[in-house]
Amino acid sequence: MSEDLRHGGALDRVMVRFPAAPVPWIDLSTGINPWSWPADRVGPDSLHRLPTQGDMDRCRTAMAQAFTAPASALTLVPGTEIAIRLLPQILAARRVAVLSPSYGDHAETWDAAGVELVSTADPLSHADSADIVVLCNPNNPDGRRFDADVLSDARERLARRGGWLIVDEAYADLDPALSLAPLAGSPGLVILHSTGKFFGLPGLRLGAVLGPPAIAAELERLLGVWRISGPALAIGARAYADTDWQQSMRGRLAAARTRLDVLLEAGGGRIAGGTDLFRYVEVNDAHATWRKLCEHGIYTRRFDWTSSHLRVGLPGTPVAEARLASALSLEH
Repeated sequence: MSEDLRHGGALDRVMVRFPAAPVPWIDLSTGINPWSWPADRVGPDSLHRLPTQGDMDRCRTAMAQAFTAPASALTLVPGTEIAIRLLPQILAARRVAVLSPSYGDHAETWDAAGVELVSTADPLSHADSADIVVLCNPNNPDGRRFDADVLSDARERLARRGGWLIVDEAYADLDPALSLAPLAGSPGLVILHSTGKFFGLPGLRLGAVLGPPAIAAELERLLGVWRISGPALAIGARAYADTDWQQSMRGRLAAARTRLDVLLEAGGGRIAGGTDLFRYVEVNDAHATWRKLCEHGIYTRRFDWTSSHLRVGLPGTPVAEARLASALSLEH
């Protein structure tokens, strides 16, 4: 499979395929905030010593307070991707229902674990039969949302049978009311939280898994003592405590999303979903549109399972917005 079909962010490889494209390229493939939390506010001191337990505690506490979750239920991880890969080693399962379409690594990882995998648009309907139900809320790439009360009910049904609900909340910082984090630590519930998307810091490789004590113990055993870098802990502690920035950023992202909707629709697309960090847009020929945009130095996200949809992240500057509008008008 072409790397760009598996994930966004493969800009180096896409540039090789389109050497005549104008530069600088505009990478709209990832759904990551183009206006990141200012990590340069944190000095370099943490580079010169090993991370301490105090560093871990400060970051964990700031995260828990931002999520309105009990700190005791939160385990810091070096990005949620590694947690996704480890969960099949921690949770026993024979039958796993995974939301589809969604972030592909969930299905890929459980399939590789040898379970009976059910890829479905309605995973919650399997709460009385599957050992594990996995979904993203809001979903990536279509932005589908699941009501917290509905998810809580599914969690209870699964927990009564010893099952698990895994909720990937990578984009829940956009709308905290969607999050199940206040229930963190409840039986049968695992929540994944990423710092990369809303805070615009994917290279930090910092995330959290929220779950019962047994989950935390296994993750800590598998990942070891110094699993998070000192700079990541220092930046995470400051960023999650910066509630003024978070509130202001939600407004900025919503306004940018509105501008992007207008731009995409003017270019012949139809908004089919998304979040305030990316739009899921329907076009006549997604792969042809993707190639045309690449020829203009604009990288969006295409998929191998649909020929009529693209995911488009937020342009970070007026110049980027204008280039996208121009490229779409030529395509249209």
